[in-house]
Formats: sequence, C-alpha cells, structure tokens
Amino acid sequence: MEYKPPYLHATLAGLAVFTLYALTLAPTTGFWDASEYIATAHILGIPHPPGNPLFVALARCWSVVLGVFGFPVPVRINLFAAATSAGAAAFWFLVAHRILLGLRGAVSWMPLVGAGAATLISATTYTVWSQSNVNEKVYTLSVLIIALASWLALRWYDRRDETDSLKYLILAGYLMVLGSTSHLMSVLPFPALGLFILIVSPALLLRRAVWTAAVPLTLLAISFNFFLPIRSAQDPMINEGEPSCESLVEAGVAVFTNGRSGCPALAANLTREQYGKPPVTERNAPFSDQLLMYYQYFDWQWARGMDRTEQPRSGRLPVTVLFLVLGVVGLVSAHRSDARIFGYVGTVTALVTIGLVAYLNFKYGYSLAPEVTDPSLHEVRERDYFFIASFSFWGVLAGIGLTSTWDWLAQRIGGPRGALVSAPVLAIALLPLALNWTWASRSGDYAARDWAHDLLMSVEPYGVLFTNGDNDTFPLWYLQEVEGIRQDVTVVVVQYLFTPWYLQQLKRHTEPGVQRAFDPSMNDVFEPPPAAPADPIVALSPEEIDQVQAGRLGSDLTFPIGPIAVSYPEGTFLNRGQLLALRIIRDSLGDRPIFFASFAGIMQNLGLSDWGVRTGLAVKLVPRDLNVENPPGVVPLPERVGAGAVDLPRSLALVERVFLSRGLAGREIWPDEATLNIPLQYYIFFTQLAEGLAQQPATDPVLLDRIQQQAEAFLVTYRSGN
Repeated sequence: MEYKPPYLHATLAGLAVFTLYALTLAPTTGFWDASEYIATAHILGIPHPPGNPLFVALARCWSVVLGVFGFPVPVRINLFAAATSAGAAAFWFLVAHRILLGLRGAVSWMPLVGAGAATLISATTYTVWSQSNVNEKVYTLSVLIIALASWLALRWYDRRDETDSLKYLILAGYLMVLGSTSHLMSVLPFPALGLFILIVSPALLLRRAVWTAAVPLTLLAISFNFFLPIRSAQDPMINEGEPSCESLVEAGVAVFTNGRSGCPALAANLTREQYGKPPVTERNAPFSDQLLMYYQYFDWQWARGMDRTEQPRSGRLPVTVLFLVLGVVGLVSAHRSDARIFGYVGTVTALVTIGLVAYLNFKYGYSLAPEVTDPSLHEVRERDYFFIASFSFWGVLAGIGLTSTWDWLAQRIGGPRGALVSAPVLAIALLPLALNWTWASRSGDYAARDWAHDLLMSVEPYGVLFTNGDNDTFPLWYLQEVEGIRQDVTVVVVQYLFTPWYLQQLKRHTEPGVQRAFDPSMNDVFEPPPAAPADPIVALSPEEIDQVQAGRLGSDLTFPIGPIAVSYPEGTFLNRGQLLALRIIRDSLGDRPIFFASFAGIMQNLGLSDWGVRTGLAVKLVPRDLNVENPPGVVPLPERVGAGAVDLPRSLALVERVFLSRGLAGREIWPDEATLNIPLQYYIFFTQLAEGLAQQPATDPVLLDRIQQQAEAFLVTYRSGN
C-alpha cells in the first residue's frame, strides 16, 4: 500500500507552532542583530558579511504583504522568523511520522500522535523558541530549508522506483544551494544526502539526467548573490562591506567561485574576510572546551527556567539527561524503523552536533573557562543560536524516542487499551513548553527599542555619536531606518572604522544636501540649529582615508581639539579606528556636537573622558578648561559615581519628557548576561543624575527620591542577569 503523507496534520501542527510563536512574539526589535536584520529587510540594505541576500529579499517581500494588514514593520519581520520556524516544524512532523510508521507494534494512530509530540519538543527547545519570536538571526530560514530537504530526501526514498522521483533530490539540492545565499547553515544536510544516495541507489550518481539538471540549477541558485553588488551600487543607508564591483564579469567570478577570486569587495564579503577567522585546523580553543560549550547550550534547551545559572552544572541536569537519552532512543528507533533512513538521520545528527562544533571553531565560551582571564580568548556573547538546527533536530529525535518508549509500554500492558493507558508518558513532551516559557517569551519586550530611542534622543541635533558595539549601534539603525527617528544623528561604529569602506560611506551620507534633517517635533529638549552642517563629518579624501594606518608614535603627539589639546606620549599605540575617530572629532567639532555612548570605550581610550558631560544616556564632549567653572547647569561628579560631569537641566528634561525605557527597569529575568551593560548604563545615568541633584540646595526631595528609586529599579534588572 502506498504511503500517504499526513499533510493536513503537518499543516495543523505548523499552525499550532506558529500560534505559539505569535503569542510570545516580540512587539518590536531586539538586541544583537535583530535590529540590523529588521532594518536591512525593510530598506533592502546589506547586513554584515556575507550579506544574506536571500533572507533580505524574502523578508522584504513578506513585509510588503503583511503591510497590507497594518502590522508594524518589526512585527512583520518577527513573524517571518515565526513562520519559517513553524514551516520547519511542519516538515519535521512529516519526517517524524515517516520514521515512526516503520516501528513494528505501533497502533495506527500512534505515529500521528508521536509526530505531534516530536514537533512540540522541537519547537519549544529554548534556542529554537527564542529565535523564532524575534528575527535576531537568519537561521530560522536555514532550519526550514534543512527540514524541507530532509523531507524531500525521504519522499525520494519512498518513490525512488518511479520515473519522476529524481525531482525530489534535485529540488532538495537546489533549495540547499539557494539557502546558502542566506547562510551556509542551509547546506548542512548535503553530505547526509550524498551518503543516503550511495546507500540506496549509487548508480543514480552516474546518470546524466542528474547532472544536466543539477549543474544549471546550482548555478542559478548561487546567482542570487548578484543581489549584493547590484544593491550596493545603489548605496543604501546600510551597506556593510560595500560589495560593489566594476564589472559584471568581476562580480560573476566572485559569485561562482564563492569569493575565491574576482571582484575584491564582493569576494571579501562572501568569504567574511572582515572577521579574519582562522581555518578549522587552527583551533581557537581546545576541542574539549568547544564540546563543553555545546553541552552547556544543550543543557539550556529543555528546562531553561528550572535554574537561573548559565553553567551546565545546574538543577536542570535531570531533565537534560532525560532528553539526551530520549534522543539516543530516537536514533535507535530510526534504525529499527529503516536502516537506510537511519543512514541519513544518523549522518545529519553527526553533522549538526560534533561536526558543527568542529567547523564553527569557537573560542572559549562566554561564561565558561573562568580560569582563562583574557576576554579576547572568549566569545563576546553566548553562541547557542549557531546550534539552532542541532537543537531543533534533536528535539525531533527526542520525540521519536518518547513515542518509541510509549509504544514499548503499550506493548507491555497489552490489549487494545495499552496505548491509552500508557499515553500519560507523553506529558514529558510538555516539559520544554512549560519550563522554557518565561525565558523564551519576548511578549511585551520593548527594551532594545526604547534603549535606542533614549540614547538617540540624548544627542543634540546633527550630533556625531560614537558607539562601541552591536547593542548601542544596531537598535539605533533600526530606529532611524524603520521608524524614521532622529535620522539627523550620525552614528559612528568605531569597529567599522578599521574597514576601508565605512568612513567613506559616512562622508557621503553627511555631505551638504545629503545630510538628513533634524525634525524639531521629535525632541523639544534641544534648540534646533539655524542650519544644517556645512561640511561632512570628515575632510579627508578617500585616498587619505586609505593611508591611515595603526602604529606606535615615534615622538610625543599633541592633537588639538577645539580649545583643548590631547597629548599622547612617545610609544603610544594608536590603531586605525582611534586615529580616524580623532580626525572626525577635530573636523566636526564646532559644526556638529560630538557624543559618545558612554564614558568608557573609545572616549576613555582616547583620553577624552575628563571633558565628558553626561547628557541623558549619552556623553557629550565639551572641550573646556577644567580649572574654570563649568557651563551653566553642568555639575561635576565625584569618583564614586564615575566622575565627569552631568548636564542637570537637559538630563532631567529628557527623563521627564522624552525617555521611555519600557521593559528595562525592575525585571526579574534578563536572559542574556552579555547585554547587562544596557540596564547598567541606565543605572549609572540615574545614579549620576541623582548625585547632581543632591548637590543642588533647591532640589525637591520628592524628585530626588523618585530619581533614586528609578536607579534602584535598573539595578534590580542588572542584578537579575548576574
């Protein structure tokens, strides 16, 4: 009897998963790359290398369609993550059902129920869930392609004797190659598919029809990368790597050699040259430590809410062991079901676990190996999202293992009621749903969006704002490009100043006639200037920008900045980013106000902190004689609250009339330790504001108490993440 896949049940399972993600969906942007991807999808920009053109194009089309229904842009893109992940869940349902159908002894309806349990476990693993309700990365699209390719492989296997069965393999291969233009994660099943063909029908690889279809479709799929030079030439506001090419031939060589030659800028993007990662033969950390990092993230997947600690030695251990064992039972069950299908499933399991750990070659884990004290030897954040396909697939295996266990119990009980009597064991599938909800849900979380709002609003009209990393940069891009807020502010990402393209972009975008205007209706704390700046942020030519290189000073250097001069002694090492930042400051000062995201980072590294004045969340550079009285309203601060000074009138006006900070104060759960500097910055600001107010004899005690209470509320959030 021909196998008829339960497409209706799979669709219903996918819709149920989509509903769960929609219920826990972030209402706006999130931290890390979410803002970058939402913004680039909205404007058809180019995110960080390799540029992810397939994701950008699909997300933009999706956004246009959902725009008809009035959804805000970030909700549309977040729903794209939810929909792609739910689509993967539907195909995992079909894969699980096909494997479970081969188990002897199972009653007719057990594979359907078991496939549902596998889908539920897979969809509610912590990383899958938390990546599916905000579009932080492009990986949910890759998981969808992996799940669909796996289902197509099984369909080919079941229909391999039919004349048109080759279409399933060709489509699977095409989708994986096409998916690589979003992220290379999409091609993970390729070796497994090749081995599966060798096991089942090796002669297939010798058929001309396979290659006459596969080769042109592969070239067609890879050609989607032409999006990058075409769009880059149009100079969108977010154009990372600027992969423009002088000719179509150069672009074609780079695209079809995957960056090994051809157009230099495009090749650099495709190979992620900017990040300078060593080959896998040069380990960034011992392989045992990299495996420990994987296990740490595996430990999070099944019961994240049982223990707040990020360490693998936690109260989650019993649940972790349970799902580890269930996954192994699932692998054994796949072998019992069909040894040849197990060849595919087992290979995919190896690829997305040990194989992925070896390929990714991470440094020491962000919260692991405390004995390694050099931060540069650790990852800058937790990297669990890189293993989303692994956890999604292991969830399917655990569901298969759970169903196999249920089947075994039913057979031990015996009789027609055995399956019903033993069915309560399936409640195990609900554990990730119940124990991950509070940590995975992003419902009502405005933290990243409001942080960006409050930071941008702290900057005076046409200000230059130097930022230090992803989380004080990407949310600002989102606010400017998606919501159109404070587009007059020039955000300078210090790390990007090391690249050959970034400062030239900033110069073009701040030329007279191109510089975006300040809208006084957005912020009445600052007086609008009489005119826009007359010059770009830097006067250097492209050739002069290219010539700036890092080095040690051969003699003392005095660098004039307005009415002051900063001195650097002989032997001081100044990198390219610092040198260009100094030049931007000198060329812009007087025409544009200069701000920094904090007293630390580039401001401290350049020795400018003494001239910093806290204005809201930002710090303004106010070159002045420190021995002379501060400007009106500027109050010096003692060392115990960070030193520097605070602009009381403007900061207080920002707090009372402009700031939002929803979801940032008084939170009991802050799941990402690496972003704790965000609530910490609020705490520092409110503490400094309170200190400044306390120095004023006429300060209202009620006002002072309210500011101090706000500081304490942000401290609660900061402590909750430690």
